Amino acid sequence: MAKIAMIGAGSLVFCKTLMGDFLATPALAGSEYRLMALSHRRLDKMKDFVGRMIADNDVEATVVSTTDRREALRGADYVVVMIQVGGVEGFRQDYEIPMKFGVDNCIGDTMGAGGIFRAQRLIPALMEIAAEMRELCPRAILFNYANPMAMCCWALGRVEGLQFIGLCHGVQTTMDLIASYTGVEKDEIDFIAAGINHMAWFLSLEHRGRDLYPILKANFEKPEYYVNEKVRGEVMRHFGYFMTESTGHLSEYLPYFRKNRKALETYCDEPAFGGETGAYYHYCAMIDQKFQTLDPLSIESTGLGARSAEYCSHIIEARETGKVFRLNGNVRNDGYIANLPGGCCVEVPIYVDRTGLHPMGVGSLPPSLAALNMTNVLVQGLAVEAALSGDPELLVQACAMDPLSAAVLTLAEIRDMASQMLEAERPWLPQFSGKHIRAVPAISIPKDLKRKEVPLDPALAIANRFGKLAKAR
Repeated sequence: MAKIAMIGAGSLVFCKTLMGDFLATPALAGSEYRLMALSHRRLDKMKDFVGRMIADNDVEATVVSTTDRREALRGADYVVVMIQVGGVEGFRQDYEIPMKFGVDNCIGDTMGAGGIFRAQRLIPALMEIAAEMRELCPRAILFNYANPMAMCCWALGRVEGLQFIGLCHGVQTTMDLIASYTGVEKDEIDFIAAGINHMAWFLSLEHRGRDLYPILKANFEKPEYYVNEKVRGEVMRHFGYFMTESTGHLSEYLPYFRKNRKALETYCDEPAFGGETGAYYHYCAMIDQKFQTLDPLSIESTGLGARSAEYCSHIIEARETGKVFRLNGNVRNDGYIANLPGGCCVEVPIYVDRTGLHPMGVGSLPPSLAALNMTNVLVQGLAVEAALSGDPELLVQACAMDPLSAAVLTLAEIRDMASQMLEAERPWLPQFSGKHIRAVPAISIPKDLKRKEVPLDPALAIANRFGKLAKAR
């Protein structure tokens, strides 16, 4: 039977949800679940809860817990990663320091300085897990749930021979919305979605051969639809395609929606519809605080119902039984999207069977969609290089290329922001030990300065000459 290692099993949301899915899957009866976390504080509570789920539902399964990652990985068939290095305190720095500089985030875990620094905390840990897997369970598949998904999976794609997939629920939950927006049952919609994590595009939407885009676009011209997803709706109105992330997420990945107070008030400041400042950090801080005095698992139902929207149990079921399953997942771009860089992380359709994961090639994205993706891919690439090399200048440059940060701050301000974040998060960033972001002082220009005479660029000289002639006339 399957041996499944759950790394980061203190995760209240992901571990509880995925364990419910696994135990509700008949094909996984008899499996062994190895819960692993760095401390016993949440791990013991999760083990007790999973044990009650097994007993209360008379499921054939075994659960063990450990703080030794190598013990959890040894001989595993599947490795589920749900870690968050730095916890809520690291997340606080990700949110509060950019906010101090005027960079307003809603989620802050995927792009922006917050996403970049979260990647610096996570990627070294993921590389350690990958190295241990090659030694202790070389045939296992790694399922990554840790954000920033694209940066983490880009780094995992550098590990030779590692089988991995990054899993998100953006596609399947967006399909629920599209079904309601078009009046067609979700299971009856045929679609192709591809791009990058949190910015994948629905390239086609059909119902029995009929294009659903005209209905979707017409409805988004109506205020009662548009108000639900202003940012996603606005992007579709201007670029032609609907995508996989909510207003709160997408507003951070592009320069148009959070760069000033007017933009925030127009698109993001409605709590009922998402996008409000600091929403995800404040939620995580509230949950963490509640966990200090209350064990939420003590009041959770142990009943097993329908499986959640998460793909993980379905993938393992397909791998174990040969029952084919289709999903959208995050993998290394080995030609699957022709006009995004090779080696980056892309989110594409994938089929799973007994022989493993089979990503689909989708050709080239429409040029404008690839261009929007590239604004994020360039940042992701620099962030991955920074995490793997420990070069602090690459951190600054990744932040400087971030669309929202660049829309709000000067280069000098971005450097100062990155420097403050590096110093604040140093306990979780061993690759930058003893390294600092260099200071680039401002140059003071006297008011009576005479410019230094230098040869003019020929094109500039010609333009200058014609400008003088025009004035003379």
